[in-house]
Amino acid sequence: MAPYKRKTPEEILYSIYRLHRGKLKIIIGSVSGSGKTYHMLQEGGLLKKQGIDVVYSAVSTMQRSETVQQLEDLERVPSIHWWKNGKEQKDLPLEALIERNPEALLVDGLAHRNREGAKFATRLEDIRYLMDRGISVITTINVYELAGVGELIFKMTGIRAEDTVPLNTLELADEVRLIDVSPETILKRMEEGILGNETHPAMFRRGNLGVLRELSLRLVAEGVNDSLEKHREEHGLIGPSGASERILVSAQYHWNGSLHVRRGQQIAKRLNGDLIVVTFVKPQLPLTKEQQVFKRSIIKLVSRVDARFEELRLTSFRQLPSVLVRYATQNNVTRIVMGHSQKSRWQEKWQGSIANRVLRKTRNIDVFVMADRAKQEGERILPIRSNSKKTEEPFHRLTSQEMQQKIERIRRGTFKIYIGASPGVGKTYKMLQEGNLLLNRGIDVVIGLLETHGRKETKEQTGQLTTIPRAKIPYQSTWLEEMDIEAIIERHPEVVLVDELAHTNVPGSVTRKRYEDVIRLLESGISVITTVNVQHLESLNDAVAQLTGVRVRETVPDAILKMANEVELIDVTPQMLQERMREGKIYAAEKVNQALESFFKIGNLIALRELALREIADDVDERLEAWDRDVALRGSWSRQEVIFVCVDLGPQAERLIRRGFRIAHRLKADWFVHYVHCGGTRTDDEQRRLDALKHLTERLGGVIEMTEVSSNTNIHQLLLNRMNEVRTTQLIIGQSRKPLWRSLFKESFVHYLLRNARHIDMLIVADFDPNVMTESTK
Repeated sequence: MAPYKRKTPEEILYSIYRLHRGKLKIIIGSVSGSGKTYHMLQEGGLLKKQGIDVVYSAVSTMQRSETVQQLEDLERVPSIHWWKNGKEQKDLPLEALIERNPEALLVDGLAHRNREGAKFATRLEDIRYLMDRGISVITTINVYELAGVGELIFKMTGIRAEDTVPLNTLELADEVRLIDVSPETILKRMEEGILGNETHPAMFRRGNLGVLRELSLRLVAEGVNDSLEKHREEHGLIGPSGASERILVSAQYHWNGSLHVRRGQQIAKRLNGDLIVVTFVKPQLPLTKEQQVFKRSIIKLVSRVDARFEELRLTSFRQLPSVLVRYATQNNVTRIVMGHSQKSRWQEKWQGSIANRVLRKTRNIDVFVMADRAKQEGERILPIRSNSKKTEEPFHRLTSQEMQQKIERIRRGTFKIYIGASPGVGKTYKMLQEGNLLLNRGIDVVIGLLETHGRKETKEQTGQLTTIPRAKIPYQSTWLEEMDIEAIIERHPEVVLVDELAHTNVPGSVTRKRYEDVIRLLESGISVITTVNVQHLESLNDAVAQLTGVRVRETVPDAILKMANEVELIDVTPQMLQERMREGKIYAAEKVNQALESFFKIGNLIALRELALREIADDVDERLEAWDRDVALRGSWSRQEVIFVCVDLGPQAERLIRRGFRIAHRLKADWFVHYVHCGGTRTDDEQRRLDALKHLTERLGGVIEMTEVSSNTNIHQLLLNRMNEVRTTQLIIGQSRKPLWRSLFKESFVHYLLRNARHIDMLIVADFDPNVMTESTK
């Protein structure tokens, strides 16, 4: 909304209505037993300590001791009990609640259906009735109890909820919080009998639990994305946020139009992004019969792949690049998908090329130029699910190397990571809580490294846990402390708790990074539970910088996340996080205002939360695919891809390498990073820069190739030959930084490849610049 726009009378009345209306917070989980009720009651206890009048009613503890303990200090308004099919049901006592008139009500089971003769048929209607009378509500729901999602879940897992609520119910909430729990934790709780005897048999399958978990993560991520886009719109921010992908396909009413749509769908599906398809028409030129047939075909295909379709009007086709880029910017597109030009170099110089003109106009939007493989391979085929699974030959004798690898895996400790969107979400608190739970079960648990940052609640959670004293390391003229790895290995507990995985050790330590210490502990047979924030993942470094304006210096390789046996997200809403900050529960009082005005701005917190939700959803999908390719939501990728990343020593090289890694990882592809050095001996600065790029590539599990040439005459052809040698299917390259006038005399590398590598998909990665607006938006 424009800042000086006058509100309509309807808008003013609605704003006044919302002031009087109670708020709604929904706590969602993948399954029963994920901890929704526990966290709801915990929040109620915190609200009571803040002086808020809180009551609970119709809460189901399932007699779980940890949950029952949360009820001790809370007031109960007795619910109305009745029986259905031999099971006890609880309805809300609406009149008693209206008479009591608390500020907040805690209630379980948002999808619950009331008894016959009740004032309303459903609990959702009860809650809306209470909210209209100024009572705020915190409630719980499972993901399969959302209509729409429930049908997909039933199809994939056989699990169906008895009662559901409309999918748009989440849109009614002021806050939605996800309680993320790994399948391993749920299965463990089932074994211990914590979840009772009424668990659906399909819940005992790890794959089904993974599907439910991934759907929960993605559903909440979509809601967070809507909040982020609304926030950016209110603040006049344009272009992609960087937290999620949105793919725009530029198609035409031609035989290859459907190929472009299908390729766009492939990309959107693997990147878990939205898909938009646009075509261009001149109103004064009616479509031919052939074009009308292709139009119907494209619209049908777009509907089938659940994409959005728009037909954009042009007075002249020379407007197409400008209109396309303007549309992409207005719709927060992250990647434009289009076809290669079929023109010769001289035709392009004389008439211009749509792809080249789009590249000149885009800022902060990647351009994907789709390969023309028709002459070599025929029509491009969609990836299909592959039911073939690799099976080991039962009589195959293991080699000594294979035997050693299996033995190491057997001896290795178990690795669990708690990950969050930002500091203060409660990762350390949860790690300590689990440590005490394991200790009470007779497991030998110690604290290897703990950073409480002065947080009272976190310090109290240490309970009966023993802390291994830190090692003192001399540094310059003082002594600094680090985790004492040797002492932990000598003590050899069953489990060690290690905070802040991304920490860089003091110079002079045995290892450079704390995650290397953790690997040593695991290799020593000690299980590790640790914490990290999503912004510390190496491949997300550029996305985080784009989202927040802050370049995170301490990172961990993505392989560490893949190494973990379990990864659980601690999800906290931005509002809740800012409230914790104001209460001094994250940083010291003197740092609060500065933090709220910088990293902890609401827009940053929303964006980081979405990034974390999507990243863990992707991790869940990777694990699902490893367990059972048939249940992975994104489907498997049948084509063997080879990714080729071209870099120079410029400032965008790291961005290209990280992008190459993420694409290769998602496509299960081989990937190469290639650098060409032109001229004589490298300077010290060039060598340091090259060493840094090598280190980054190796941290991400790749290898950088280098070619030395005496002149730059044949560099373009040399690189193209190498791409063909390794059978490259997708090239990743940065935008040309040469001014337009120079390309008139000497063709840029990008333009050369657009002409000569038409059999290869090309992703031209945008140079992100927060200070540069797209030309079409000026």
